[in-house]
Amino acid sequence: MNLPIHREGWLFIALFAAINILAFLFSVWLGVILLPLTLWCVAFFRDPERITPDEPGLIICPADGRMLPLVDAVPPLELGLGQRARPRLSIFMNVFNVHVNRNPVSGTVITKSYRPGKFFNASFDKASVHNERMSLRVRPEGDDGTHDLAVVQIAGLVAGRIVCDLVQGQGVRRGARFGIIRFGSRVDVYLPPATTVLAQEGQFVRAGETILARFDT
Repeated sequence: MNLPIHREGWLFIALFAAINILAFLFSVWLGVILLPLTLWCVAFFRDPERITPDEPGLIICPADGRMLPLVDAVPPLELGLGQRARPRLSIFMNVFNVHVNRNPVSGTVITKSYRPGKFFNASFDKASVHNERMSLRVRPEGDDGTHDLAVVQIAGLVAGRIVCDLVQGQGVRRGARFGIIRFGSRVDVYLPPATTVLAQEGQFVRAGETILARFDT
């Protein structure tokens, strides 16, 4: 079986496997009881390939999970996008979803900002404001700045680390991997003006494949 694993997972998988082996040496039954946890750890860090739509003007989902309700909210102030509310699309990832994040558009990282915070359940609306987060301001390819969008990785109740491989000024490609969050978390996308939302509340979405929205111009 070919199961690609994100590089962040190997240390955890090795640790879970070592504990499981020791458990088997101590007691076969104990080893059997712990085996599902080891298999879950392997599955958590899976990193499957995705086929990203290549149609122009699309904003693609950055995370696997379930769509939360669409709300109008002010983007993180550290991104410099102003204090005007924008449509915010939020994807909640439970501990069984793929947690590798992917770029929603091709373009350039204008701003990257980390802010420590709390660890409320990521499905709660207040998690966007109070939880630990990594915020990105991304300018779509060929744009003059009027269609900049925000992508925010948010730690959840049991998240241990937000990983973002991007740096300010870096060019990004739609659908390419850019990070991962451990364990159970959320990703918010703040849309620019002149976009049409296509995803729906409660919809199960896939990073790099599901279309969230479309630029009108």
